[in-house]
Amino acid sequence: MTGYEGRGAEAYELRSALVRLRRDTGLPVALGGLVYDRLGSPPGPSRQRGRLRIDEVSGTVSGALKGVAVSTGSGLGGKAVALSRPCAVVDYQEARHISHEYDALVAAEGLRSVLAVPVIVRRKVRGVLYGALRSPQPLGERILTAAVAAARDVEQALVVRDEAHDLLVAAREPAVGADAWERVREAHSALRALAPRIEDPRLRAELTEAYGTLAAASEPAVRPSPEVRLAPREVDVLACVALGATNAAAAERLGLGAETVKGYLRSAMRKLGAHSRWEAVVAARRAGLLP
Repeated sequence: MTGYEGRGAEAYELRSALVRLRRDTGLPVALGGLVYDRLGSPPGPSRQRGRLRIDEVSGTVSGALKGVAVSTGSGLGGKAVALSRPCAVVDYQEARHISHEYDALVAAEGLRSVLAVPVIVRRKVRGVLYGALRSPQPLGERILTAAVAAARDVEQALVVRDEAHDLLVAAREPAVGADAWERVREAHSALRALAPRIEDPRLRAELTEAYGTLAAASEPAVRPSPEVRLAPREVDVLACVALGATNAAAAERLGLGAETVKGYLRSAMRKLGAHSRWEAVVAARRAGLLP
């Protein structure tokens, strides 16, 4: 099982989101959890959905809500999951439009005004972020907007993680068939482009290890040449060029400017003693920098 498939990866994103939520809203308490399948694992894109579990807390004074499992449709968070939209109450215990299975736990933490925002990835609810006050008062549009923005950040992070997971699976499959090396090169380029977007250091290290393993592979006919040192971004650009990308396409894929890409390419060509883009790719493969 990879670090992505464990709970730590998603927990990292939730913890970061709770810190941002409290900072941007001024709310004293923030909670978060993912929707888990029946086996107790975080759901991937195709897993069956089960119960929301509050695994991350920030600003709490008791352990009452940590680890609580929330059924879909129950309480405020369960309602947000069922409706796939934000929900809020001014006074949790007195609210009439939610069920009250969790009143004792909410009261133990002293929470009154609460909002719940679903984290939705590919039209499926993957988790919920909560923000709360210990007094009964309207939360206001500014707080709701900030909470929705924090949930959107988690959504984007989970999309990137899903993409990383798919790439890691593909990269670890044996390369067989007539187009095997092309698929290896595509996976290598995609992993290099994705890694800088990953904030979690463990997952980023996992991606780096995977594309390093792919780069160390070479076709039987290729003999490694003496060591050449390129900057990471120079290799990123060459990995895109190796797949036929233009400077503009490489820039879009890597999140760089076209002129910046051109600069990296020129620098790599100079270091490799190459006079064309393709010569640079061939030289990088001989140096063991590209598969």
